[in-house]
Amino acid sequence: MRGPVVAVTGAATGVGALLTERLAASGEIRRVLAIDERRGECADAQWHILDVRDPVIADKLRGADVVVHLALDLDLETDPAARTAYNVRGTQTVLTAAAAAGVHRVVLCTSAMVYGALPDNELPLSEDAELRATAEATGVGDLLEIERLARRAPRAHPGLNVTVVRPAVLVGGTDTALTRYFESPRLLVVAGSRPAWQFCHVEDLCSALEYAVLEKVEGELAVGCDGWLEQEEVEELSGIRRMELPSAVALGAAARLHRIGLTPSPAGDLAYTMYPWVVSGSRLHDAGWRPKWNNEEVLAELLEEVSGRHTVAGRRLGRKDATAAGAAGATVALLGAAAVVRRARKARRR
Repeated sequence: MRGPVVAVTGAATGVGALLTERLAASGEIRRVLAIDERRGECADAQWHILDVRDPVIADKLRGADVVVHLALDLDLETDPAARTAYNVRGTQTVLTAAAAAGVHRVVLCTSAMVYGALPDNELPLSEDAELRATAEATGVGDLLEIERLARRAPRAHPGLNVTVVRPAVLVGGTDTALTRYFESPRLLVVAGSRPAWQFCHVEDLCSALEYAVLEKVEGELAVGCDGWLEQEEVEELSGIRRMELPSAVALGAAARLHRIGLTPSPAGDLAYTMYPWVVSGSRLHDAGWRPKWNNEEVLAELLEEVSGRHTVAGRRLGRKDATAAGAAGATVALLGAAAVVRRARKARRR
């Protein structure tokens, strides 16, 4: 059978598991090598159980034409230093091992968050737009470092082609600061901000990754639903009312709550709910790829997934705790923190 031999890291769970199943069922793929620290459920893949930071991975990649590296830890609850050590070292090892094994293409997956959420962003952003994100949001520092590794790899390893796929807000069995935004009883809106919501269903991400694997498209690729939703549309579709706060109050309180360990999300995560970071996805579109999902459908799936979950300022609570926190949810927590800070300042001035 013709077609590439494809290795997938992080193949046992999440996007890696979905992609492994998809490639194993494809008539255009000769064989799938599945790599993870435990065996997944895909019986049609050849499994290798190991940590992607182990240099022995080079031996397991021999014979592969393409590697899709999806072994990333973006868990909100993971210690940030441990998360960075795993993500960056794992990507370095995979790129070096792939070159040593004679692999000709590596596909990496980061996020459209690397463009940054800024008030002067174009709507939509082209793939060539400058990466203006900072390391202030959860995991974005790791993703920026992975982007730097991707740019350096072809120079360090001539003959190695690196493709980077950057999805919009990913939905479908995911748990991020952005999906948790929709678990609150009220949608926090920062006064004067201009949010624009663009989603990416995991099925569409997997089909975009398959395009990259089959070399139908290459380079830096953004992927998401066509267009975007304004905040007012999100509120109307979700039925969740907003609670608006001044920027100084929202950002200051979010920073303090994170600093004292009450919430997993740093204040930098708020920027992605304040300003647009919508992507055009023109390179995939030019190659003939189209998303199967639209923003309204993905938002509906997200709301169904988070139904029954209760989050206050990014921290997931049990039903009893959420009820005790009050109907305003995250906003109450933020206002409460701000009030405590104001009282402390007044006490110091006396």
